[in-house]
Amino acid sequence: MAARPAKSVRIGVDVGGTNTDAVAIDPSQQHTPSRGVLAHHKSPTTADVTAGIETAVRTVLEKSELPSASIASVTIGTTHFINAVIEQDARRLRRVAIIRLSKSFLREVPPFSEFPPGLTSIIKGYVGYVDGGLHIDGSEEAPIKEEQVVERCAEIKKLGLSAIVVVGAFSPIDEDFKQEERVRDIVQREIPHADVIVSHEVANIGLIERENASILNASILRYAKRTVKGFRRAMKALKLSCPLFLTQNDGTLLDSAAAAKIPIRTFSSGPTNSMRGAAYLTGHETEKSSAIVVDIGGTTSDVGVLLPSGLPRQASAYVSVAGVRVNYSMPSLHSIGLGGGSIVRESDGKVTVGPDSVGHYLTRDALVFGGKVTTSSDIAVAAGKAEMGDSKAVASLAPSLVEQAQQRIRSLLEGAVDIIKTSPEPLPVLLVGGGAILAPESLNGASELKLPPYHDVANAVGAAISKVGGIVDIIQGVADQSVTQAVDRAKEMAIQRAVDAGAIRDSVIIAEVETYPVSYVANQLRTIVKAVGELDINMQPEQLDDEEADDPDQEPEAAKDFAVKVVDEPPVDVMKYTPTIARSKETDILEWDITETDINFLADGCYVLGCAGGGSPAASRIQLRDMLRAGHKMKVIDAASLTKDAVIYWGGHMGSPATSNERLQSLETVHAFNALMEYLHQDSFDAVMGLEIGGANGLEPFLCGSSRFFDRPVIDGDWMGRAYPTYWQTTIAVHAPGELVPCAIDSGDGKTIIMTKASNDEIVDRALRASCSEMGSRVGKAAKPTTTQRVRDFGVLNTVSLAWRIGRCIAQAEATNTLSTVAEAIVHEVGGEKSAKILFRGKIVDVERRLFKGHSYGSITVAALSTDEEEEASSKRIPSVVTTGTIRIPFKNENIYAEHTAEDGTKQIIASVPDLICVLDSASGRSLGVPEFKYGYRVTVLGITCSPRWSDTEAGLKIGGPGAFCYNDITYKALGEYVEPRSVIEEFAPK
Repeated sequence: MAARPAKSVRIGVDVGGTNTDAVAIDPSQQHTPSRGVLAHHKSPTTADVTAGIETAVRTVLEKSELPSASIASVTIGTTHFINAVIEQDARRLRRVAIIRLSKSFLREVPPFSEFPPGLTSIIKGYVGYVDGGLHIDGSEEAPIKEEQVVERCAEIKKLGLSAIVVVGAFSPIDEDFKQEERVRDIVQREIPHADVIVSHEVANIGLIERENASILNASILRYAKRTVKGFRRAMKALKLSCPLFLTQNDGTLLDSAAAAKIPIRTFSSGPTNSMRGAAYLTGHETEKSSAIVVDIGGTTSDVGVLLPSGLPRQASAYVSVAGVRVNYSMPSLHSIGLGGGSIVRESDGKVTVGPDSVGHYLTRDALVFGGKVTTSSDIAVAAGKAEMGDSKAVASLAPSLVEQAQQRIRSLLEGAVDIIKTSPEPLPVLLVGGGAILAPESLNGASELKLPPYHDVANAVGAAISKVGGIVDIIQGVADQSVTQAVDRAKEMAIQRAVDAGAIRDSVIIAEVETYPVSYVANQLRTIVKAVGELDINMQPEQLDDEEADDPDQEPEAAKDFAVKVVDEPPVDVMKYTPTIARSKETDILEWDITETDINFLADGCYVLGCAGGGSPAASRIQLRDMLRAGHKMKVIDAASLTKDAVIYWGGHMGSPATSNERLQSLETVHAFNALMEYLHQDSFDAVMGLEIGGANGLEPFLCGSSRFFDRPVIDGDWMGRAYPTYWQTTIAVHAPGELVPCAIDSGDGKTIIMTKASNDEIVDRALRASCSEMGSRVGKAAKPTTTQRVRDFGVLNTVSLAWRIGRCIAQAEATNTLSTVAEAIVHEVGGEKSAKILFRGKIVDVERRLFKGHSYGSITVAALSTDEEEEASSKRIPSVVTTGTIRIPFKNENIYAEHTAEDGTKQIIASVPDLICVLDSASGRSLGVPEFKYGYRVTVLGITCSPRWSDTEAGLKIGGPGAFCYNDITYKALGEYVEPRSVIEEFAPK
């Protein structure tokens, strides 16, 4: 009797929008000329995806003459699930109920706040709240109350909903209380047939994004189960008894049972499979070094970076799927409009390639296939680089056209490669995809080009050879353990998770480690670790019960509904929008009535003025937007409109922006105002002013001043003109010391502290910050009420107007496709080149973060862009202060100074606090805060001259200059002349 063949062969399948690819591969033969590929098959994707997979797998089994017993695994990469969400396919999406866990928070920014309206109309089913939630240090905000959960379940049952998401504040770090699991157990007891998703199993820290991912996951869950069962049945028809896996977005495997529970993790695995397949087919996987992968398809080319771990470099913290922000792992890609079907044109002697394409009509429209459109594939045939169709059909193409088109293709690829790189050193470039033949033989920025065999089925190869991973994202205290011990513990957890998922323990390596000291929270460290290992083919993962009946109440899938989807209101024309200024009937002063458009402008402008700090205004923007939609009013007045005896309250948030990622925007500042009013025996006040215009605190006055709460106007000004780390770094502390107390802080969940006296202003901040740490690491603050005279004499005026103008610049640049000159527009708005300067343009090539005495410090290094990246620069661009070399920007939540290092090594400080140093994302025009600093981002560094309230006095420079951050060797030199922003009220007042 012949020996039973060893299970060494893996089958990989990639289901794309155009083709379904399948390969049979024996990884033990990787170093042979065939790379272990025993058979491969490419066929058009069918409407019935399962039938298409079955056909593709049957074909490779027949071609390779492999017995089914020799197959170790089948791995499928598919866009099946994400397409249902993108297309808003109501047949395949369920309504979802959400239960949020927090006693005192999470009410102000509800679920679905930023979902597209069409998607919301299909899947929003119910939102309920129960006591629970954690603080940032892992302590319990409130215990779960079972009776509340039971009540929510009764409400959900009445609505007939069976997809339920449970999301609790800081649940990813809940190791002790297991709140989400406990609520899940209660829900499953009360609603036995429900699918219950706990958010911490879907994504990491960042409540809105984690909840969004969980909602999408729950909505698609039933369809995913049905689809995975179909995959399993196809395997059974092929007599395959091996495990079935699906590929995840990060390049690792998910067993079929897990994929049916968390299908969102498979949403965007295609590009990752391509990159992993490229590394395997070229043999680069064994080199343990970075490489760039260029996947050239029919319409686009996707460019990404493979890390030494063999996994793709991941995108920034938050990505968008079908218009919804989520925070699960996604590969960082740069896509350009270059593919085999790209249309080639010649006009005025200039040749262009793409970005438009004939796409899947290549075999009908290209010249070599008898068509009338010149495509990049025709150029490849004419240049003798490819054989397809009838080469005689391109014989008449002018040699100059062919040469110029090839040069344009080279230029496009070189630009894409340079953008995705994080350093100027050349890297190997691996070419895959059906259009890989378009690439030239060499590229600037590439140490070598590799075009492997089977490059056109690299996606399926990547699926077949995927590894097993384990990820940990945890916040730990480092008071009683060292940073090294905390990181080692996270590594051990990640390794164990990889083993539990099916990795061979001895093969597991740590692929990625990131540590982030938590800003303004003493001795708290966030650590993200990814471990990966080889699949244990002897392991039998959990599998779905293929024979299990589908939901008894589930109707057969109907034909696809092509009816018009719900669409959003048409956007406001930001080029024509003017704010509403009217004279108050009660006070006879001019008031600016704030609209939703104004809030959008202000949010973007405030983040720019935050100088990378102050926390993201995103949640505040949603809160205020919803209040306006509910009919509440917000007004702004000029400081000149204040009466002489006016009482002015001011304040904002204190604490860690990291807390806001989970607790979202709440009412702590309102509670603090009430507490201080009670202490001072005041029942009202006349106006409200912001502590700082930078970041989320720039919007906080609108909450307190709204008609929902105190119904008082917001003064067009603040006490910083930017953002600073501490309460005492304010212009009132500079010019009127001792005016910070009495003040109040409130935690938002029942804890209030009033500080009545202090020996100096700095101790006020230190004492309150220590209390803040014990109160959940974020509080609302109400400062000592001030007077009209102090506002006029010591405040930084018209900064609400300035934030609005900067935000309008960004919105108008977005609307007119002029983001390349958004920095120039901002320079104009803040007073022109005598007041503001573009310091540098480049890309972030290094990010450093560290913990020192309980605070988060760090720096970014920005390197100059290459000439190729600048080729489309607008003639309207203002020259930057420096154009070559690098600049380094240290930060303590806010950017402190910008130091230029020339190519000859010479260093100079080109800007420093108290002047504003703002880092803009060149792609979106928006500000990058410290949490968003990421390798590879193209940025524009902007410098803005500070108010003379800071720079004209020794006290101002002592409190707000470089010395305040322990950089005593740096002497402040003004960037330019300060120009007071023009009042919006003054400009747009009725004549």
